[in-house]
Amino acid sequence: MSDETNRRTLPATSWAVLGLLSFGEELSGYDLKKWSDRSLRFFYWSPSFSQIYSELKRLEKAGYASSRQVAQETGTRDKRVYRITAEGMAAVREWAREAPVDPPVLKHGPMLRLWLGHLLEPTQMRELLIRQQEFAEDMRLRAAADAERAKDEPAWAYPALTLKWAERYHASERDLAAAMLDDIEALAAERGEHP
Repeated sequence: MSDETNRRTLPATSWAVLGLLSFGEELSGYDLKKWSDRSLRFFYWSPSFSQIYSELKRLEKAGYASSRQVAQETGTRDKRVYRITAEGMAAVREWAREAPVDPPVLKHGPMLRLWLGHLLEPTQMRELLIRQQEFAEDMRLRAAADAERAKDEPAWAYPALTLKWAERYHASERDLAAAMLDDIEALAAERGEHP
């Protein structure tokens, strides 16, 4: 497979890491992980450190990123920082503009459990939905806090909007879990089951 073909078939993780580099700063793998935890995790996923470093190697090989060693002021080990290249910026811009948009894939553990509700005790199902409400509210609050921090960074205007979307998404997840609790109560009443 030619380098050109390799470049066009980069996995989504590569594009996400390259996208993080597109904000114009030199970033270490640690910085990239921190940034992905503050944004990507709310709507896609946050790659592990090993995934980030693997993708950085792939991006360097493709000519989309470059790196250099930087001496630490604290006397600890030097760190490697990465920067997007002009070719990388052009590639991620082209990908963002022209790549087909994949439909979201929903892998929803609580929904799968609800689907198997006939195998659970009613109290287990209620507990699961209450935990889902709590999780969604926690994620909503975290997305809101990260959106608040991002709004002060001019380069992060669109990530801040994405975090607002994540905040709204998790609020709707919280509300859907509450509605499901009501639906379970209605189903139990319809069947004459004791709550």
